[in-house]
Amino acid sequence: MTGVGLIGLGMVGKVYAKALHEVSGGPDGVRWLAIAGRTSRSCEVFRVAHGADVVETGEDSNLEGIAGNGDIGFAIVATPPNARREIVERLAKAGKHILMEKPVERSLAAATELVEICERAGVQLGIMFQHRARPSAVQMRAILAEGTLGALHTVEVAVPWWRDQSYYDAPGRGTYERDGGWVLISQAIHTLDLMLSLTGPVAEVSAMTATSGYHKMDAEDFVSAGLRFECGAIGSVFATVSSFPGRAEGMVLGFENASVTLMSNSLTIHWRDGRCETYGADAQTGAGADPMAFTHEWHRDMIVDFARSLSTGAPPLATGRDALDVHRLIAAIETSGRDGVRTKV
Repeated sequence: MTGVGLIGLGMVGKVYAKALHEVSGGPDGVRWLAIAGRTSRSCEVFRVAHGADVVETGEDSNLEGIAGNGDIGFAIVATPPNARREIVERLAKAGKHILMEKPVERSLAAATELVEICERAGVQLGIMFQHRARPSAVQMRAILAEGTLGALHTVEVAVPWWRDQSYYDAPGRGTYERDGGWVLISQAIHTLDLMLSLTGPVAEVSAMTATSGYHKMDAEDFVSAGLRFECGAIGSVFATVSSFPGRAEGMVLGFENASVTLMSNSLTIHWRDGRCETYGADAQTGAGADPMAFTHEWHRDMIVDFARSLSTGAPPLATGRDALDVHRLIAAIETSGRDGVRTKV
């Protein structure tokens, strides 16, 4: 049985709590043992609210309580991006594997440093890109492996989300200092990561980034970009949190033999010979004013996958090194939008 500690008890903490409750003590070999927050008070509030029958560690013992616990095999790090480095260094030094909330860090350079810290320490770093665990994405990977779709020619990605201004009135949210940006690195990163896992790398981008009149915030809330992929395909990305009232994110992949639509948790394949195949069904994804309106099941499956990877030696669904691919793409889009030039990834 692998012990797990949860570090960071903010907004997404309740999603992890639901996921951990489902798997703790079950057949997947995971047991939720500890939580760590900014203070003992925050730990107690979280424990009571979410029924976490775990050892609470706060204040002076905040990080040490998990790093020094021999029964804990890995920690889930769900703190804001600007509060990661010290945590990662301490956990890696203690030999604890890490499953981290996206993004890895606020910039490509900082993200690379965290990945390398874990690699030098010989600990596994997994990233919570839970869109990879959606049944529709799992089915899509299986179909791609069959090779029947043919060459990829076009890619269309849309993340038409909405957030009220009140969401950005929280201290630090939507800033480069805490989050490293906004709609790209904090919202669309999931869809962009899933895209790259299916299409392969992007070679160059041409983008426009802006902050709309809907929000007062430091970072971008609107992005439009053209993409050229290394495989020769061309594509587009539209991502915003200014599309009221918000719609589910999705992508359309145009292959030689079929057009594939991934929308929320559904997968539809329109074959050129007239056949149409549909898998899964739409699900809430947090596209509207409530950012937490999505299922915990994909987080649960990522936790189980990470625990299984530690026992089998196989890589998890999304490694830290994998995550650098989407960080490179985001950095290139931001550079292109800022400088107004076509930018290589």
